[in-house]
Amino acid sequence: MISRFHIISFFLFASAFSLSAQKTVIRGKVIDAETNEPVPYTNIGFQHSLVGTISEADGSFYLTTTRATDTLLVSSVGYRLVRLPVKTGTEQYFDVQLIPLAITLEAVIVTPGENPAFRILKSINDNKKKNNPARLPAYQYNAYTKMRLDLNNVGENLKNQRFLEDFGFVFDYMDSSEVFNKNYLPLLITETVSKVYYSKNPPVNREVIEGFKISGIENKTVSQFTGRMYQQLNIYDDFITFFDPGFISPIADIGRLYYKYYLEDSTFIDGRFCHKISFKPKRKQERTFHGFFWVTDSTFAIKKFQLRVSKDVNLNLLKDMIATYEYDQLNDSTWFLTSEDLVIDFNVVEKSYGFFGRKTAVYDSIRFNDPIPDRIRKITTDTYMLENEIDRDDSYWENNRKTSLTEEDSKIYTMVDSVKKVPLYKTLNTLATMLANYYIVTGPVELGPYYTVISSNVIEGLRLRAGGRTSNKFSTKIMPGGHIAYGFGDKRFKYGLYVTYMFNTNPRRTTTISYFHDIRQLGKSENAFLEDNWLTSVMRRNPNYKLTMVDQFNAFYEHEWAPGFSNTMKFIRQKIYPTAYVPFINNELLTDTVKGSPLTSAEFTLSTHFAYREKFLWGKFERKSLGSQYPTLDLDLTYGPKGFTGSEYEYFKIRLKISDKVETAPIGYLKFRFTLGKIYGTLPYPLLKLHEGNETYAYDALSFNMMNYYEFVSDEYISLYAEHHFQGFFLNRIPLLRRLNWREVVSCNILYGRLSDKNESVMEFPEGLAGLSKPYYEAGVGIENIFKLFRVEAMWRFSYLDHPDVSPFGIRATMQLAF
Repeated sequence: MISRFHIISFFLFASAFSLSAQKTVIRGKVIDAETNEPVPYTNIGFQHSLVGTISEADGSFYLTTTRATDTLLVSSVGYRLVRLPVKTGTEQYFDVQLIPLAITLEAVIVTPGENPAFRILKSINDNKKKNNPARLPAYQYNAYTKMRLDLNNVGENLKNQRFLEDFGFVFDYMDSSEVFNKNYLPLLITETVSKVYYSKNPPVNREVIEGFKISGIENKTVSQFTGRMYQQLNIYDDFITFFDPGFISPIADIGRLYYKYYLEDSTFIDGRFCHKISFKPKRKQERTFHGFFWVTDSTFAIKKFQLRVSKDVNLNLLKDMIATYEYDQLNDSTWFLTSEDLVIDFNVVEKSYGFFGRKTAVYDSIRFNDPIPDRIRKITTDTYMLENEIDRDDSYWENNRKTSLTEEDSKIYTMVDSVKKVPLYKTLNTLATMLANYYIVTGPVELGPYYTVISSNVIEGLRLRAGGRTSNKFSTKIMPGGHIAYGFGDKRFKYGLYVTYMFNTNPRRTTTISYFHDIRQLGKSENAFLEDNWLTSVMRRNPNYKLTMVDQFNAFYEHEWAPGFSNTMKFIRQKIYPTAYVPFINNELLTDTVKGSPLTSAEFTLSTHFAYREKFLWGKFERKSLGSQYPTLDLDLTYGPKGFTGSEYEYFKIRLKISDKVETAPIGYLKFRFTLGKIYGTLPYPLLKLHEGNETYAYDALSFNMMNYYEFVSDEYISLYAEHHFQGFFLNRIPLLRRLNWREVVSCNILYGRLSDKNESVMEFPEGLAGLSKPYYEAGVGIENIFKLFRVEAMWRFSYLDHPDVSPFGIRATMQLAF
């Protein structure tokens, strides 16, 4: 089953990367020969080669390649060019002293002139549309991808831990990165050989994985995250979306507002005259890069670029990143990406353990406008594995590797297999899975979730619960589970049982049948804490007495037609019991319902979910959506037949929800959710729309955070929720606050609904419940990324302030981990 542990691991893993072969390694520092001050953003490169880099703010630099020449060039504006001899195939260190140019002029009249780099930038922008590979209507190519995941910031203190004595041999594989000045321990390596098919019309975007190899882990589904589909940059986009944040491309139309440019060199490369332009940010903490690019003088297409995240950018997790891409001209008018090299430093806490992600990819056999084979078009998933051919022998990899494995890469396969044989490995793996997945795995059974073991509320008093489900060791097709609970206040047992069967994982085809007899909070959002989560007991702001006992039978079948497009058919039969706090007092409109009698309903629902090209991380039973670049639509159609399985009511419900995330770089991004619904029929209030309140101090994006439970009810409604994340756009400009890396967020939530007279008169409302006579709205202003983990929001309620137990102002908080 997929877990948060796996999600985080795969997320890092799907973005992680690999070292290249035995190389020439050059590192050093550049200083001013007269002042001994470091010279930042100096150009360092091999003569007659595209291989190069620029120095950091402290003058340090690192350069590694298998294509070194015998001369290293070091240049910076205002300094003499320095040539240094290089011994290829070795590691060398240079202390470079740049001599300032001393130019004596007699009388000079200075007139305004344009930066020569600007002329080239204008030509790049004028030709961007025709040079951007994204314009191509159809293409196919072969891809080889090698990825690595390393644990970094590994020191002697970890090596000397007694509980790791059995893993002592692992530290023989430890090495150090000169790029990031950190020790690291290789953990994983994957290799993938695939073919990619793309077409705009008809829309096709498929990657067929023909070969996949991972260091000792027998999990073929991991290969879906190791292909070329994830985190591929396009420098031609004005805003580069890389792990969520929108970075400003150095060749964006508005690039001159954010970067300083320098024309550093011009030379012939592969028979084409090219210019080298370096760039660096104008201001601190903006989502920008520093680096360089080579551009051809005739077509003004990018030949090669190197991007590195600026050190002071307001980011989490992603501590550093270096991306090096190369393009080749394949015909008179088309340039295409042929090689990709990425190195990322993931780190949550400064000077604590983190991860290096490394990726090397080579793309060849590129073809344009070839017809997509029928067998490829019929594949319903973006990434498809040839199951019968996925396990390849050594000769296959020797023939299909586009870059050779280093000695270090080869050792990882041996190391991981050895680690798995250590008994302590199983113990640590079980503990990590338990903490991340909320279940304790014991062979074929998983016990949990552990956060529901003990809780309390007004109805039950102290509540104890035990639950569990089967693990993948029991079956990867069928998963039964359930729970039993006891309340010491009401002295009653509660229970629930379910069974899930997976017909197919990808595309998803699954069915679940469940029954539970337990308390529920009606009018709670899907995102809220469970009623028996111990955090609900701790963080509630009002006594939780509005709980209701429910008997519910639920059966559903989910059928995914294509990634992001699915239908779910549901049947729900429920009996809702009244309580002293939430009574069912009949107003004699429905004569068969008396005070204290439960309400019985049965309904069928057809749900449609559509999110074009939605991405997922999936396990054997569960999956996690990574979202879509396009709006998401959810439509629910519900019919309740009277008399079926004892149902007392006939009704029809319709609900439509549209949500999206809109990039507004460089000022962050906007998320919104628009919902409307209508209920036809005559129903008591528990079966109408009880709007989602929140009586905890935890911020819930799917509820009205300043609204109480059982405060508003409607039979037709419309709502709009929006929040804008500024990503530090304002706070980054305040000197004393920019060091905190806080980020601004604002939100608003608006609801308008109506309740018909016939539904209002069916049953007497409990105290505090009413229809909406005017819009309800609330808004908030907050700070997120506090200690890289917390969001705190000050919230205001602007309407219905005369209702009991409400406040015009409140503080809400939540935990969230974001880049």
